[in-house]
Amino acid sequence: MRYDSDCPNPSVPPSSIAFITNICPHYRVKTFETLAKHYAVKYYFFSKGSEWYWTKKHRVRLGNFEGEYLYGAKRGQLAVLPALLKKLWTQDCDVIIKCINGKVILSAAYIVARLRRKPFVLWTGVWQTLQTPFHRLIFPATRFIYRHSDAIVVYGEHVKRYLIGQGVEPSKVFVARHAVDNQLYSSPIADRELCRLRERLHLERTDRVILYVGRLEEEKGVTYLIDAFEKLHLSGSILLLVGDGREKEHLQRLARDRGVESNVRFLGYVSPEEMTSYYALSYVLVLPSISTSRTKEPWGLVVNEAMNQGLPVISTEAVGAAAGGLIQDGVNGFVLAERNSDTLAESLSRILTDPELRDRMSHNARKTIADWSNERMVAGFREAIAFVLR
Repeated sequence: MRYDSDCPNPSVPPSSIAFITNICPHYRVKTFETLAKHYAVKYYFFSKGSEWYWTKKHRVRLGNFEGEYLYGAKRGQLAVLPALLKKLWTQDCDVIIKCINGKVILSAAYIVARLRRKPFVLWTGVWQTLQTPFHRLIFPATRFIYRHSDAIVVYGEHVKRYLIGQGVEPSKVFVARHAVDNQLYSSPIADRELCRLRERLHLERTDRVILYVGRLEEEKGVTYLIDAFEKLHLSGSILLLVGDGREKEHLQRLARDRGVESNVRFLGYVSPEEMTSYYALSYVLVLPSISTSRTKEPWGLVVNEAMNQGLPVISTEAVGAAAGGLIQDGVNGFVLAERNSDTLAESLSRILTDPELRDRMSHNARKTIADWSNERMVAGFREAIAFVLR
């Protein structure tokens, strides 16, 4: 049975959902709360946030929904598996939803759904076949789940295209456009707060800030951003790099070698609660991610966050937010070929030296992101749930 909270029927209870995913990050709290307004959802989280791609300082969260972390004092998927299987086997649910993370638990959840004859919905943002030895080994099993899930919820059209290429029936793929809490990130920032931040960062009022937010890892392509910044030769431009990672020392050496060390600031970790001020301070956001054998940027939610403050975004084609249609080339930013510092420098120069272009893109960024809400994202889940319960 499908439940519509806008037109509630007291005699029809909301469908019950068992939702299994690795963690609840800060940017997903609002999504999970919104979904829980429409269904009786119980969330099961099976990780402490130790994934290689997760910034540990972000921590993991809970929100205004029914959810629990299963790990306790244990570590690893195999340690968590017995407790999760017991809950999935005994919970009175109508649908089981599982994210793509955690291959052991993914397979286990799929098997339980089949044994209990419950519809199984997969949630994924993966849009390329990864080429590490491990991923090549498990890909036949992953493709089996792609093809035999009752429905699949995806981050964007780019993921849907990939799955169709893997033999998935198009009618069972539903787009839940990736979103953040727009109300939070669009909040106006007072001038005095921006002045304090400029003072803390030793910025002049006329400095034009190029902002990067993310891990400092190979797949983020920050080396190409530093190369592009060196090619700009524009006075009054500052590159702020927010985040930490294994590439930090290499990138610092690169900035020194390129002679731009004084205008490249490595800020380290900044909490999600503080980031809105950094977006408001900046002139343009750059996400120069590249494809590697182990990953391809599933989305890049910093794009959503930044657009809420009217930031134009320059990204590569390897970013899900570009392939999924949020970043529109020439409208609210630029979408470039990956691993090309020359075209990146050209695009930065266009935005930094043309205030009218920047203002137009800023306006379009705000206009675009207003439609990429958690309500719109959850609508994709609701369509998938209705589909499997028919």
